[in-house]
Amino acid sequence: MLRGKAIFTSIGFVADFNQGGGNVRPEGNPEGGGHRGFFLEQTIMIDTRVDDLNVLSEQTLISPDELKAQRPLSDAALRTVAEGRATIRNILERTDPRLFLVVGPCSIHDPGAALEYAEKLKVLADQVSDTLFIVMRVYFEKPRTTVGWKGFINDPHMNGSFNIQDGLAEGRKLLMQLAEMGLPASTEALDPVSPQYMQDLITWSAIGARTTESQTHREMASGLSSAVGFKNGTDGGLEVAINALQSVSAPHRFLGINHQGQVAVIHTQGNAHAHIVLRGGGGKTNYDSVSVSVCEQELLKNSITPNVMIDCSHANSNKDPALQSLVMKNVGNQIADGNGSIIGLMVESNLGWGNQSIPDDLSLLKHGVSVTDACIDWETTERMIRNLAETVRPHLENRELPATLQVDKTA
Repeated sequence: MLRGKAIFTSIGFVADFNQGGGNVRPEGNPEGGGHRGFFLEQTIMIDTRVDDLNVLSEQTLISPDELKAQRPLSDAALRTVAEGRATIRNILERTDPRLFLVVGPCSIHDPGAALEYAEKLKVLADQVSDTLFIVMRVYFEKPRTTVGWKGFINDPHMNGSFNIQDGLAEGRKLLMQLAEMGLPASTEALDPVSPQYMQDLITWSAIGARTTESQTHREMASGLSSAVGFKNGTDGGLEVAINALQSVSAPHRFLGINHQGQVAVIHTQGNAHAHIVLRGGGGKTNYDSVSVSVCEQELLKNSITPNVMIDCSHANSNKDPALQSLVMKNVGNQIADGNGSIIGLMVESNLGWGNQSIPDDLSLLKHGVSVTDACIDWETTERMIRNLAETVRPHLENRELPATLQVDKTA
């Protein structure tokens, strides 16, 4: 805690009135006749705190370089990340006709269950790779509307110990394991510091509906090495996401940390591979063909290439996991009917169906069931993805962005 001395000075005037009138003047002033007066000055020194009044403690963390030295990127992991990022860039640029799917738990709380899920997803990903490029959803941070468990990095032991260093280390370990098995990973970039610890293992990043409007997150995303999807606002509106896409493509300078953990001024060149994610909001969905068309026109109006991802969960499913399959089926039919702007989908999926509260006794947790938003189970996930692949496969080979949806770069 820092301490400072606050100095308060009190000045008062005392006058001794004699006969005669005139203006009151301080002592020593010959004018104003008939009075004498003088000033009293009193200085009071008060020892007080002015910094960190609401901070209870602080802990110095391991630097990003130190953590990466402990868990270095293997050649196999590096190849998974580099090839995965290149694939998504090619999908966004229409040189790869496939769709990409971000599929996995709403949040990670059990690395063992996450690995079990990943092994199943990897098998499925290989089987549908001619049509779909699958990226596992690996969300370690969760934004809260009020309070609650903020995710694996913030409280990995789920007991209020908030061992963030353990969260960073174990989170990086899991990402390494996924990359080494050849399964690319995605996450939500929420805390502006954590990407320095994790981003080298991330193939695709999301900026959530609550933070799309945040200047801090737009600046951070402009420097992310992966492609990034900005969700529409929680009210369902497109404006904040479109503003974000314009911002993130531009260079920025802002405060951050470097790989040595020092506070630094970060200078970015802008992220050319950002796109919108439609997730519904304000009590309405926006995955249907009319909503997608409206989004396309708004993007074109702002000289942004219409690359549209559909989130099958959140407000698009009214937070009912059973409705995610209906959303995916609708989107698949849109592509079969000639849609050219939809480049991907997002699904919240886990080993088991639904969700659960975090009990005081963690041994009571159900294996493979979400502790945040409700998810579909593995069997439903596999069926949905196979059906989507069958629906869109005949229509992808010659799929391209229609001329009417291409941005005039010369304008």
